[in-house]
Amino acid sequence: MERLFDEELKNLKEKLLRMAALVEESVELSIEGLKGQKEEPALEVLKREEGVNLLDVEIDETCLRLLALRQPMAGDLRFITSAMKIGVELERMGDLAVNIAERTIELLKAPLLKPLIDIPRMAKMSQAMLRDSIRAFIDRDEKLASDVCRRDDEVDSLDDQIFRELLTYMIENPATIRRAVGLLLVGRYLERIADHATNIAEDVIYLVRGKTIKHHIDKIRESAFEDI
Repeated sequence: MERLFDEELKNLKEKLLRMAALVEESVELSIEGLKGQKEEPALEVLKREEGVNLLDVEIDETCLRLLALRQPMAGDLRFITSAMKIGVELERMGDLAVNIAERTIELLKAPLLKPLIDIPRMAKMSQAMLRDSIRAFIDRDEKLASDVCRRDDEVDSLDDQIFRELLTYMIENPATIRRAVGLLLVGRYLERIADHATNIAEDVIYLVRGKTIKHHIDKIRESAFEDI
C-alpha cells in the first residue's frame, strides 16, 4: 500500500511539472510574439490554454482522491494540500500568459512604441521564479523558496520603472496612450506572475516547516495576542 501511495505522489509531482512547463512556455511565447512582432507565438499560447486547464482539473481531482482514500498524515498531508494550491497558482499564471498574448495581438496592429528591453527582462525574471518555485516544491528546498520570495521585490521595482517610463511617453505625446497602456498591462501581468510564483514559494516553506509565512501572519498573530 505504501509503495502504491508513493507512486501516486510521484505521478502528482509529474503532473505539476508538466503544468508548470506548459505555463512557462506560454509566458515565453507570449513575450516572443511581442518582442518579435509576430502573431504566431501569441496564437500558440491561446491554443495551449485548454491543456493547462485540463492539467489543473487533473491535479485537483488527484489531490482530492488521495485525501479521501489515503487519509495522509503530517508531511504527506501538507504536500497534497500544497499541490492543490499550487495547481491554482499555475492555472492563474496560465491565464496571465493568455492575457499577454491577447495584448500582443492587439499591439501588433500598430508600430511598436519603443524597443523592448525591460519587459523581456522582467519576463525572464518571472519565468525563473516560476521554475525555481516548482523546483523548490519538488525538492522541498526551503532556501531556494526563500530566494524566490526575495526576488519578488526586484520584479516589483522593474514594473515600477516600466510604469514611469511609459507614463512619460503618454504625457509627452497623447497619441501613444493606447500602445503605452498595452505595454503597461503586459508589465502588470508579468508582475502578477511573479506574485503567484512567490505564493508557491511560500507554500513550499509551509510544506517544509509546517509554518505559514504569508501576509506576515506571525507578526499579525503576535499583535493580536498583545491586544488581548
